[in-house]
Amino acid sequence: MKTYLSQALSDFFFEYETPRQVLVKDRRIGVVCRLIQLCVLVYIIGWVFIYEKGYQSTDTALSSVFTKMKGIAYTNESGERIWDVGDYVFPQHGSSSFVVMTNFIMTAGQKLGYCEEPNDMYKCKSDSDCQKGDYKRQKTGRCNQTTNACEIFAWCPVENDHYIPDPPLLLSAENFTLFIKNSVTFPVFDVIRSNLVEEVDSSYLANCTYHKTKDPVCPIFRLGDIVEMSGFTFKELAQGGGAIGILIEWTCNLDWAERYCRPLYHFYGLYGNGKVSKGYNFRYAKYYMEDKSEKRTITKVFGIRFDIIVRSLARKFDIIPTLTTIGSGVGIFGVATVVCDLMLLYILPKRDFFKNMKFKYTIDHGEGQTLHPEKKQKEDEKER
Repeated sequence: MKTYLSQALSDFFFEYETPRQVLVKDRRIGVVCRLIQLCVLVYIIGWVFIYEKGYQSTDTALSSVFTKMKGIAYTNESGERIWDVGDYVFPQHGSSSFVVMTNFIMTAGQKLGYCEEPNDMYKCKSDSDCQKGDYKRQKTGRCNQTTNACEIFAWCPVENDHYIPDPPLLLSAENFTLFIKNSVTFPVFDVIRSNLVEEVDSSYLANCTYHKTKDPVCPIFRLGDIVEMSGFTFKELAQGGGAIGILIEWTCNLDWAERYCRPLYHFYGLYGNGKVSKGYNFRYAKYYMEDKSEKRTITKVFGIRFDIIVRSLARKFDIIPTLTTIGSGVGIFGVATVVCDLMLLYILPKRDFFKNMKFKYTIDHGEGQTLHPEKKQKEDEKER
């Protein structure tokens, strides 16, 4: 028992086994094998290493966005008025998602009380036509026979928003400017970058406006240009409102100097051309006291909503993904062997001959394994 055990241990530690290989001289198999190996090599080098950067590790950034609008608009609708940033930007604290008002319907001096619905909306002939407590308006159930309008309890006078001003009242918003300050941090690589890149200083900012080819690093954008680059005309979007997405894209190869890590800006119209519920609008009210009575001015705002989205990806050389990619590529080379073996053993006319060359057949006699008699005879003939 000890002798057998020691022999087994000796065989295990002091012997090396290698697979038996058969060299096949066949043009068809050779061409197929080399074509498959070439395809695998192109895939590994072209796709995995060059296109997918399989030799680099990746990281996405933590990001912050700060915005600031500038511009003044003038209107003489119901009296002269100047509109500045505090009037036409919602919200007013530099968020990455905000609305710039470009058109509006203002109803001033509203007071809670009883008044009539605009008679161009609903007409009545008797009190029965004015259903009390209608969900859209708090109707009293009474009909004014003179004006043929139902009486309601509401903020009076009632807003009439059937007519949207055309041209837009704040069409000059086309020349407003938007300043975007964006900072990104790649924590894995300990890299911090800002869209205010190396050549951007105070004197440059004072005179630049973003242009895709002439000034691609300028962080100041004219609203009219943004709308145009998103595929709309400003007047079209300004009248009824809409939404635009501003994508700041950071794709950085940190194997190069950090100064080459710069953002690209893309502009997309998110909605505004639908047949139903076109545009973008909302209402806000300003309350005040007059003659000890609460009153308000309600404004229906039509505007352009801007959503600033940051997308980032940084790459840098790393030995671990490099070795992993190489190992995976070497493993894929085994596909050529599998395909060629299938052709040799099951497709080609001489498949039986190749099977005999590739495999040795044995039978178990109880005391060990010997060659199958027919195969043993062939082996003996070869040895002679």
